[in-house]
Amino acid sequence: MAKCKVSRMSEIIRKMDPDRHEQNAQERKSWPIHSDTHAAKDHFKQEHGFAFAGRHLLLDCWNASNLDDLNLIEQALRDAVDETGATLLHIHLHHFTPNGGVSGVAVLAESHISIHTWPERDFAALDIFMCGDTDPERAIPVFKDAFRTNHIDVNEHMRGRQITDMSPRSSNDKDFQLET
Repeated sequence: MAKCKVSRMSEIIRKMDPDRHEQNAQERKSWPIHSDTHAAKDHFKQEHGFAFAGRHLLLDCWNASNLDDLNLIEQALRDAVDETGATLLHIHLHHFTPNGGVSGVAVLAESHISIHTWPERDFAALDIFMCGDTDPERAIPVFKDAFRTNHIDVNEHMRGRQITDMSPRSSNDKDFQLET
């Protein structure tokens, strides 16, 4: 049923705005396609006796400033990406009115950094998830300086730590079992 709705919506867009439909089709042609011609790199980390997909940090920034400054927030995200050794793919930010809060995401080759701010509460929540050869903890001082705060609560989760067999599966391997 969903496929019919998507097809019907695509047809409506094509009829209403043929230029947009063609632009979307051209953009889809340029999207990268996964290929099995090259061996895939395993981006799981090995630390402290654990193998895991990546570090997921949750930052709560209290008594923070500059939380309605869109340009400063974008620059802080860019600086955090550089500092952690990650690869920036795209940044999208939205500025809310009337309070000036900002929500956004830096999409990374290694995952993402997201931010949500409440200037009226001097509070920002950040979500930093990175895999591969990155160091997400190095983003903390960047946000501390940008938001002029000394009160940051950090929680960390090692994503994928529960997986016991850490050997990569072949794309032909259909049999696997999740632990419960």
